[in-house]
Amino acid sequence: MTTIQQRYEEAKTAYAKLGVDTDAVLKKLADVKISMHVWQGDDVQGFLSDEALSGGISVTGNYPGAAHTPEELRQDLEKAYSLIPGKHKLNLHAIYLDTEEAVDLNELEPKHFEKWVAWAKEQGLGLDFNPTFFSHPMFKDGFTLASPDEEVRQFWIEHGKRSRQIAAYMGKETGQVCVNNFWVPDGYKDNPIDRFTPRERLMTALDEIFAEELPAEYTVDAVESKLFGLGAEAYTVGSHEFYMGYGLTRDKLICLDAGHFHPTEVISNKLSSLALFSKGILLHVSRPVRWDSDHVVIMDDELQEIGRELVRNDLLPKTNIGLDFFDATINRVAAWVIGTRNTQKALLKAMLEPIEELKAIELSGDFTTRLAMTEELKDYPYADVWNYFCESQGVPAGLEWLSEVKAYEETVLKARK
Repeated sequence: MTTIQQRYEEAKTAYAKLGVDTDAVLKKLADVKISMHVWQGDDVQGFLSDEALSGGISVTGNYPGAAHTPEELRQDLEKAYSLIPGKHKLNLHAIYLDTEEAVDLNELEPKHFEKWVAWAKEQGLGLDFNPTFFSHPMFKDGFTLASPDEEVRQFWIEHGKRSRQIAAYMGKETGQVCVNNFWVPDGYKDNPIDRFTPRERLMTALDEIFAEELPAEYTVDAVESKLFGLGAEAYTVGSHEFYMGYGLTRDKLICLDAGHFHPTEVISNKLSSLALFSKGILLHVSRPVRWDSDHVVIMDDELQEIGRELVRNDLLPKTNIGLDFFDATINRVAAWVIGTRNTQKALLKAMLEPIEELKAIELSGDFTTRLAMTEELKDYPYADVWNYFCESQGVPAGLEWLSEVKAYEETVLKARK
């Protein structure tokens, strides 16, 4: 028996005294799929063009080894997945097409993503998708789907329609539902006169995009809000209220991004309310620092609270968990590994709580015991359970993964121009 196994057995005994079956917890955790975002690997550049980022998105840093081709990106992803326990999904943006054909966003077809689908099937991964409404010449005067220019609007409507077909293709081929998430950066830098009409245009454009019914076993649509963005500081068309209303009335998933709200807002407190009324939830787990800076996810209070809300309220079956951060100041493979493993750890910590007992204590009005127990649980050996989970899934425990990433950097990443 290894040291990790020995420590797990001790932790198992400690949690059993609370009525928690750690073996059952680990089986449950193994079933949770995290949708890891492709854009961390190349700083949201994609393979459509060499256009600089625009539309409320910016990436800082120039750490060596960014992927410059789909092959390099898939190589980096394979390395990251090999250090993360469980089988997961990959979240693709439309600009990550893999084709020799010269094609624009309004001309995309499933064939332009065949290599990604073949790779995902080989790796046993699911795929999610996102149309790309930024970093393009047709992003004009800060607008796409809400543009007053009919030509601009129709370009992006066509892109949205084609993205849905691609998502359905991905879901059918992989055998896992492909979540297709719509985020648009439209807005004004300074105070507008008319806030209503752009939102009306956005609503109408989305209705046209979603008019065709697609098989729910292949793909589902999600809509994502934002408080403000670069160049849209005063007014964002797709606000939280807009997409809350749109998603609920159009039966779409509503995406909550951890960085897309006021600096003092958290998405964890929104989950229970949204779950009561929505078809489902899509999370973009990120880490805002003084707002939407999309830092690598760490085990901070909010990440743990998100995990608790999902587990305590049995929301995992109706929640799709994706990551959304990009940091070019550190090793990009390491960023994926850190963020994904931390998200899993937050869920594990929540699963190791005696939830039904805690709920009964709260319902009885015994708030003293509630506080005492939740505080004591912070000292329980969840890390020993996590390390055993990693070992049982065939991935490095503790910091052992970092040496593999460092070796990969020396042999692969630094050789790239």
